[in-house]
Amino acid sequence: MKKIYYIPVKKENMEPLRVAAYCRVSTKKETQLASLAHQIMAYTEQISDHPGWVFSGVFWDCGRSGLRKKGRNGLKHMLESATEGKFDYIITKSAKRVSRNTIELLQIMRYLKERGIQMYFEIENVNSFDPDAEAAITLSGAMGQEESRNLSENIQWGIKRKFEEGLFSSYKHFMGYRCVEGELVIVPEQAKIVELIFELYLKGYTFSQIKKHLEERGIKTVTGKKVWSANVIQQMLKNEKYKGDMMLQKTFTEDYLNGIRKKNIGQRTRYYVKGSHPAIISPEIFDKVQEEMLNRARLLRTADGNQISSGNRYSSKYLLSNLLVCGNCGVGFRRRTERGKIVWRCGTRMEKGKAECENSPTLNDQDVREMLGKVVCNGEYDENVVKDRVKRIDVYEKRLIICYAEKEGYQICEFE
Repeated sequence: MKKIYYIPVKKENMEPLRVAAYCRVSTKKETQLASLAHQIMAYTEQISDHPGWVFSGVFWDCGRSGLRKKGRNGLKHMLESATEGKFDYIITKSAKRVSRNTIELLQIMRYLKERGIQMYFEIENVNSFDPDAEAAITLSGAMGQEESRNLSENIQWGIKRKFEEGLFSSYKHFMGYRCVEGELVIVPEQAKIVELIFELYLKGYTFSQIKKHLEERGIKTVTGKKVWSANVIQQMLKNEKYKGDMMLQKTFTEDYLNGIRKKNIGQRTRYYVKGSHPAIISPEIFDKVQEEMLNRARLLRTADGNQISSGNRYSSKYLLSNLLVCGNCGVGFRRRTERGKIVWRCGTRMEKGKAECENSPTLNDQDVREMLGKVVCNGEYDENVVKDRVKRIDVYEKRLIICYAEKEGYQICEFE
């Protein structure tokens, strides 16, 4: 018969326990910064004064949401240190401080547990190595997640009320303006840069050429950088705020858990406020720039690779070449044949690859014609009707926005 002998651990020979702590505050308000400093000091003293413990650092995050790991460098550093085996035990105030996302919280606990690292939650009085730890933390995490959901809904409600009154959130970095007591005020020296960008574009400069011109003249960005982005310049030229108007709720957060903002192309109500603040660019010049952008998107490519424009509204033998414009990058769609079918693709994606405009879809020519037939021609597709009524069709991942000529407005069409 087998005999099993249990050999107890000799406490006097045990190595000191390497202990760390993690703390987080969600805002950078003075009171929370003071609280964070107090927590760091308290944990440092608590661990250092404990017999048998070795202080292994305090990891912290400030001004970050507990709903997601992204942007939380302190948490990232803690997990990296765990991977490198730099501590054995970690203390934190509560489960909510680690994460308000229940699934993410459990993943962090399991990640540490797999590496033999215990996590102790003070308020819940739970050690991650306890048999019922996951059940207890799941309950606490679910409560924290629900609190965040309610808070998010209340914030969204408040933002919507502000939009309905034509009010906006303050802007930190906005070339040409600064925010003073909820109002946009022109910054004269920056306004000159904005005017220069619009002037250069109407002179025929491309976004990249404007970027180069600004950098060569030593003109810095609104954040003080020496290097400009062609994409930022493009967005500036399309920004209605420079003519004194404002479109509110251009983007929205669909899921409070991941916090990803999406472009609002009709999913939510948008609010257009005319004359909301002083203009830097006249409406006439702004509209000329928009028209020029549209014309450039309709450039034809000749056999030798050069681009030309006929100067007419319809410059291609294919009507859709003049109408379909990528909503992501502003470049026109091009016609091509694939496996015997005619399709339309964003010019940027065709020339530079999918990575340069990854959200632009491939459109089936027949599907587009059928859609236009239903919504524009009230039946079958008629090229003459489309030519007379449609000014532009903005193409997004799962939507077409048909912009009508004259004052007919626009129409959003969904597709798979």
